[in-house]
Amino acid sequence: MRITYACPACEATVSIDGVETMSSLVCPLCTAAVEVPRDAIGWSGPGGEPAEAGEGMPRLRRCLVCPSTELFTRKDFPQRLGVGIVVAGLAASCLTWAWRLLVPTFAILFGTALVDVVLYLLMPECLTCYRCAARYRGGGGPFGGFDLETHEKHRQQRIRLSERAAPGRPPASSVS
Repeated sequence: MRITYACPACEATVSIDGVETMSSLVCPLCTAAVEVPRDAIGWSGPGGEPAEAGEGMPRLRRCLVCPSTELFTRKDFPQRLGVGIVVAGLAASCLTWAWRLLVPTFAILFGTALVDVVLYLLMPECLTCYRCAARYRGGGGPFGGFDLETHEKHRQQRIRLSERAAPGRPPASSVS
């Protein structure tokens, strides 16, 4: 299993392979270590039944970087590239529409949609932590898709923690 996370000490992006066998995650820049909890990774055999450690497929039970048990499954695809494909398709179709070329306009739009569907089907999935945004590739877990309510809960928690970290600063919701 591969993890990509922001180091809690120096905020550098760290990618590590084989985390299921490690007892701690060490940042290569600042050498800060994050202890991997013993119960964080489970193992499942070929039929989905529990297996001994190191046998079968690693199954994540919680985040390895923070104490969160709330993760979600998403496609492992760069969002900027996806938006770039859509914007390029829109720009090209706008040009052909301005030149009054109806068939090429719709061909570009349908072609862009087809590229989107093919990429969706081909891209693997990864797990992402709501709290620290760590991404896990190559393992599974009992987690569902994205939930806006859970995301908003963690977003609001980050805002409250940052307001507490800045002493002397009035809260954002206070009225003067």
